[in-house]
Amino acid sequence: MRAWLMDSYDGVENLRLSEVDDPHPGPGEALLAIRFAALNPADAFLAAGQYPARPPLPHVLGRDGVGTVLAVGPDVPPGYVGRTLGILRCAAGVTVWGTLAEKTVVPAASLAPVPPGWGEREMAAAPLVFLTSWQALTQWSEPPQPPESGKALLVTGASGGVGVASVLLGKSMGLTVAALSRSAEKRARLKELGADFVFDPADPRLGKTVLAALDPRKVDLVVDSVAGAGFPQVVATLGYGGKISVVGRSGGPVPEFNTGTLFFRRNRIGGVAVGDYTPETAQDAWTNIVARLEGAGRRPVVDQVFNFEDVKPAFARLAEGPMGKVVVRVA
Repeated sequence: MRAWLMDSYDGVENLRLSEVDDPHPGPGEALLAIRFAALNPADAFLAAGQYPARPPLPHVLGRDGVGTVLAVGPDVPPGYVGRTLGILRCAAGVTVWGTLAEKTVVPAASLAPVPPGWGEREMAAAPLVFLTSWQALTQWSEPPQPPESGKALLVTGASGGVGVASVLLGKSMGLTVAALSRSAEKRARLKELGADFVFDPADPRLGKTVLAALDPRKVDLVVDSVAGAGFPQVVATLGYGGKISVVGRSGGPVPEFNTGTLFFRRNRIGGVAVGDYTPETAQDAWTNIVARLEGAGRRPVVDQVFNFEDVKPAFARLAEGPMGKVVVRVA
């Protein structure tokens, strides 16, 4: 089979397409012929040595994908072979070979059917970012219910994969959603997806601008994938008891941050780690996610689909900042 091999931790620019032996499923595992895979910033971070995982080389990136089950190993219940299924969060692409290959092996317990009405590329695009968003939105408490619904959510990097997922899921929870994006075109698209307010994070008075729009409320929860120099302004939007779920740092380190700004409003900052999901908790969260999207009449947003031979241009598109997810057509 063909696979994109990572031979070093020198970045995705140095991936190479090569012929390798087909993998074989072990106990509890399924062998998939991958049809679509999706890229995530974490893939690029891992390839650049900026991620905690250090898999043996050569490695195959790719955490999301959808494919047809060709075979299963021992201890897998009947009924998997021949089905087209998507991959929920697991070790694929992290510590074992992932989905940027024509075939890959994953735990059967981490497979899920394509939801009714979805295309295969949408299924490939969705699991990691929606599971990340779900944890970011629920790690402090259960999903908001009346009378809690109506609280304010601020989403940074809102046009990215986790950002779009957070806008869609936040609206499904009855939250008032404010979304940040530097692109006027993307801000318009975020409004179409349901964001109540959209702002340019380059606004030097961003904190005051957000609070003026939400007045008399303040922000109850932030899903932050950016960090960087604007982080103190994001903190300034929080009301009493407001929280920040940190899912990324595309804007780089926070150069200066006064922790005293957290004191008197009892604000909290917490990281998100999808590695905490077990197959069972991932399946449970995924069921909730799919039901909420169906109830809202929404589906995952795919920015662009690249051919398998064009994985490097696909990663270049990811680095540009897509609107939604970048997908690779493998089959």
